[in-house]
This record gives sequence, C-alpha cells and structure tokens, in this order.
Amino acid sequence: MRYSSQIFITERSIDMPVIDFHTHVFPEAIAEKTISMLAQKSNSQPFGNGTFSSLLSNMQTSGVTHSVTLPVVTRPKQFDSILKYAIACNEHPQIFAFGGIHPDDPTPEEHLLQIKQAGLYGIKLHPDYQQTYIDDPKYIRILRKCADLHLPVVIHAGVDDGFPETVHCTPDRTLHMLEQVYGDTMPEQPNIVLAHGGANRMHEEVLEKLCGKPVYFDISFILSYIQPELLLQIIRKHGADRILFATDFPWSDPAADLTAVQNLPLTDAEKEQILWKNAQTLLHLPQI
Repeated sequence: MRYSSQIFITERSIDMPVIDFHTHVFPEAIAEKTISMLAQKSNSQPFGNGTFSSLLSNMQTSGVTHSVTLPVVTRPKQFDSILKYAIACNEHPQIFAFGGIHPDDPTPEEHLLQIKQAGLYGIKLHPDYQQTYIDDPKYIRILRKCADLHLPVVIHAGVDDGFPETVHCTPDRTLHMLEQVYGDTMPEQPNIVLAHGGANRMHEEVLEKLCGKPVYFDISFILSYIQPELLLQIIRKHGADRILFATDFPWSDPAADLTAVQNLPLTDAEKEQILWKNAQTLLHLPQI
C-alpha cells in the first residue's frame, strides 16, 4: 500500500482541521465479511464497507481532514499481521494509525516498543472483544508500559452493542485501573482515552465518577443517542480540553457527527479544542 504525499482536497463546510480520533478499517480481503458479521451482531447499519478506500472517500465529503485508525487484536498471534497493516495505513499523510495488542500477549513490553519504533501513534484496547476486565493485571502491565513510552491508549469503555451481556470497562473498573497504573501521582498530561464519552450508554455514571480524572473522552458513536444536555454537562465538568471528536466510522456518520458538534452551544475556541487541537496535543503533531 503506497500513497502519494499529495493531500486530497475535501468538500468542506468548516474552516479548520478536523481529526476523527476513532475509525476502523480492515484489509480488503476481510473487510466486507467482517463488517457484515459485526453489523448483524450489533444490529447496526454501517456507513461504509470497512475498507481503507471507503474511509478516505467519506473523509472527502464529510469535512474530516485526518483520521485515527484503530485495530482490535482479538488473539495474540494477530500482532504481526495487524502491525504490518497499520504501518501501511500510516503511510497516508492524513491517517494516524494505531497498533494493537492483546492482554494475553507473552511479550507485551517488546511489542509495545515495536509499535513505538514503527512510528505508530498509540494502541487500541477492547476489553469486551478481548474478554478481559480493564483492571486486570494483564492490562495494568500494558498500560504502565504505555505510560513509560508516552504512548496514547484508546480503550473501548462501557457497553458494546454487539456484546452487551458483560461490560468489561465500567466507570468503577476504570477508576480502579487508574489507581493501579498511576498510584497517587496522576499525570498532568494523560495518555489514556476512554472511548464513547467515557463509557458507552453509562454516561450518568461518567458524569458522577469519571469527569475530572486524568483521561480524555472521545465522543465516538454516542452523538446519535445521547441527550445534548447530558453531553454538555460532561464537557463542562470534564473540560473541553479533554474531549476528542471521534465517530467510530463506519459505525457512525462523520458528517452528521460533525454537524452535531458544530450545533452545540460551545465557544469557537472550545470547538477547536474538541475538533483538532486536543488530538494534536495528545499525538504530538506538528502544525496541521
């Protein structure tokens, strides 16, 4: 997979960069089958077919200028193949690719260093797909190493609509995880991102227990159902400087999500923080 350094022009209605911090792509050979299976399992309608080209095409029309791609490692032996694909995606000038790791990986420190040295921007953990609670010692080991490497971590938090029976990353377990990773010395600059507004479909608990903690929240997938008043409460209590625009594409419509953020009663400066500046800070990006 090779890409020209020429950046494509988007058909945009907003005069600033927009970084979508949460998207998914799959190799062409498995994308259609994977998206079909996940759509059926979660009773969801995708807005793309899961291919890299589908993501780029949507970016051209939605107003998104850059996207973070997040893989999910469901078995330890997938590490090498997912790393290789992420490196290929990362060659595109408007893509910031993350790697992935499984909690049962026998050499997580070595593999996290590989991800860092490969120039990837962070890792994705999915406690439900990986069937491990977020405060399990296996995750704590990974998260401590990521903190040492200053490697951002996006964690699926809250309910997964495809696997709603057991929630492996609740607000209470997140609090326990943070205590174990950081102890009494919480970081001034977080490297952990709790996806889906802190905990998907558990936002009253997020407001009560997680707002103000040293984490970012991405707002992927939730904008189609969360009450704007509750979202505003979370943003106000947690701080607009710790909120990341994200969609979960292809499971949400980036154009609609972008419009929803533009329509929130926030200042222009707060919208800039959410739409790109916070991501720029977290990913240590040069001016974009």
